[in-house]
Amino acid sequence: MTKTSASSSPKTWSQFIGITIFILLTTSAIQLSAQTNDRSIRVNFTEEPIHLDGVLDESAWSAADKGGDFWQFFPTDTAISINPTEFRLLYNDHTLYIGIIARAKSDNYIVSSLRRDFGGTSNDNVTLMFDTFSDGTTAYLFGMTPYGVQREVFVSEGGSGSSPFNVTWDQKWQVESRMHEDHYILEAAIPFSSMKFREGETTWRVKCYRWDMQTNEQSSWVRVPQNQMLSSLAFMGEMIFEKPLGKSHTPVAIIPYVNALADKNFVSGQSDQKLKVGGDAKLAIGNSMNLDITVNPDFSNVEVDDIFTNLTRFELFLPEKRQFFIDNNDLFGSYGDAFNAAKPFFSRRVGLSSDKDGNLVENRILGGVRLSGKIGQDWRLGFLNIQTDRDDAAEIASNNNMMLAVQKKMFSRSNLGLFFINRQTFGEYDFMDPSQEYNRVLGADYNLASADNSWTGKFYLHKSFQPGDNTGNLSSQATVTLMKRKFKWILDWMYVDEEFRADLGFVPRTGILKNGNGFSLNFYPKNGPVSLHSPGVMALYYWRPNMDMKLTDHTYQFYYNVNFKDQSILRFDYSNQFTYLAFGFDPTRSGGIPIPGNTGYNYNTFNLTYQSNPAKRFSFNTLTSGGEFFNGQNFTAGGGITYRFQPWVLFTLNTRYDAIRLPEPHSDANYWLVTPKVDVTFTKSLFWSTLVQYSNQRDNLGLNSRLQWRYAPMSDLYLVYNDNYFTNDFGPKFRSINLKLTYWLNI
Repeated sequence: MTKTSASSSPKTWSQFIGITIFILLTTSAIQLSAQTNDRSIRVNFTEEPIHLDGVLDESAWSAADKGGDFWQFFPTDTAISINPTEFRLLYNDHTLYIGIIARAKSDNYIVSSLRRDFGGTSNDNVTLMFDTFSDGTTAYLFGMTPYGVQREVFVSEGGSGSSPFNVTWDQKWQVESRMHEDHYILEAAIPFSSMKFREGETTWRVKCYRWDMQTNEQSSWVRVPQNQMLSSLAFMGEMIFEKPLGKSHTPVAIIPYVNALADKNFVSGQSDQKLKVGGDAKLAIGNSMNLDITVNPDFSNVEVDDIFTNLTRFELFLPEKRQFFIDNNDLFGSYGDAFNAAKPFFSRRVGLSSDKDGNLVENRILGGVRLSGKIGQDWRLGFLNIQTDRDDAAEIASNNNMMLAVQKKMFSRSNLGLFFINRQTFGEYDFMDPSQEYNRVLGADYNLASADNSWTGKFYLHKSFQPGDNTGNLSSQATVTLMKRKFKWILDWMYVDEEFRADLGFVPRTGILKNGNGFSLNFYPKNGPVSLHSPGVMALYYWRPNMDMKLTDHTYQFYYNVNFKDQSILRFDYSNQFTYLAFGFDPTRSGGIPIPGNTGYNYNTFNLTYQSNPAKRFSFNTLTSGGEFFNGQNFTAGGGITYRFQPWVLFTLNTRYDAIRLPEPHSDANYWLVTPKVDVTFTKSLFWSTLVQYSNQRDNLGLNSRLQWRYAPMSDLYLVYNDNYFTNDFGPKFRSINLKLTYWLNI
């Protein structure tokens, strides 16, 4: 490890603009014709009552068209699946019916629990995806296990983006199952009101795929190349309805809640008991739009975030879990950097504010509305408006938070999006800096996705406005990825101006010009235990325009992935990194003496990770990392174990140890992160889970224990206990208990 001075970059703005224009022209030329469907299935209309019992003995099932001969996706994509799968579809005026027969080696089916929204990669399951607008961009996913456990997911980004699955999307539908020695049967009923589509439609795009944990096989009705994601919407068949679909008849949903909460803050000595009442409403606007309304929403700690050990200089990106922000969330949250480095809108910002002491605290949401969905064959619309309360004691102003987004489908699967974001202060406040009165961001994004998904990319230009600061303030990116069976290539350019501001977004770094290049190869052995060898290299550079284009960061990385046929994965990484610190930084975050600023640091690190076969009752993963770290050394060891007492109890334990060694007079650090969790499913409607999170970096030992009773469809009773303790000088920090009742009422 050596200290060096930052050097000036030879890259210029003319080169950057020229490369961007070249990429735009090139990708415009590679757009392919609309997707071809090499498989189709007829969907018969039936007036015969379908009794859900997992038997498929109605005469309508016997006359139904069958989808079979599934292609393997893993461990190879060149053969028919070992255990056959067959699905059938029927419908009436209100409901789509699904019948599935899945052959198996034995009745030793693998499931992790009876809890809804199971993990698709660790359970035997069959999944169907419906692209109701045939645009290859969004879809509705419904999955089922042999035990009849359900999951539903809203799919965006063409099914293969950085975060295409929204697992918190919930709908009412039913599944019944029957398990036999050599097969299981699934029978499902999905109300048409659960999905959006055009009235009079006669075709949808559809995919049915299966995870067979007994044979470590993944298969799909429509053949999917192994270098793509199994969920990619570029590869789908067609379902042909016997007669045109009618109106959706989506009911109005009223979802009130009552929450009785008692808590105590041991630091301030304050206790509080309160009763909160509020709710949400969901209204259908035609067959393709949703109007969501929330009044005094309760975003209490029924769900808790995972904690992390953070050794970087930047904020970490955490997922949204609040139901109000979920439906069509890609219309709002998909703008900006493809790698989550500059997002103009990040819904977790709404309802959180910094108080006068700089602490991040809850800022009460008074209410809000959200309109989202389709407004035509190729157009989508999103509108969000939320009002937050004022808190004079904490010096937090009341704000109106608004976003308007319009998206137009382009070519086969690409789209062009325009948006406007406005965060506006309401009222006058002595404590508020005038520069914080408002923040506005205007932008355009072009999302590239070719018909076969071999070309993907993002090109955007955003500009922010704030009081007295309307010049410059730009954020932009041009990135393109080429994925072929034998290789993958990525080129990325991004610029974020020093003065760019997105108060409702996630922008951990400003004042940067970034360039990234990556290339990897794919080798598919015909014999042996390995299904894929994938070595690759990556080079990443950051320049600071306000520092005469100094090179302030670079990363050179070599990695080697090995995917085994039993679904285990081995990965090795070696990196050479350079970091120029303009200011002093304490990587231990312990309040010690910062390592010197105005200095460059060059260091080398390695990583070795392994994930065992998740189909086993006992599975594990390991992480080993070490090497130089700024002007010192760092060693990391960690991993996790999972054991299931199928299907009732799932136990997980994750650990991580970080040892940072810095020269005098800087501080060393030994950080532990330990998170055991027990998840018990007594029935498909009664669950209990307890999560413990210990982090001495955060000086916190947290306990979250939750009992959940789903007493009616989409309606829950929660009893939640939270307890937090200091770890350095052990003692209580914060404690709460709340009883929350929600009810989903259709009118």
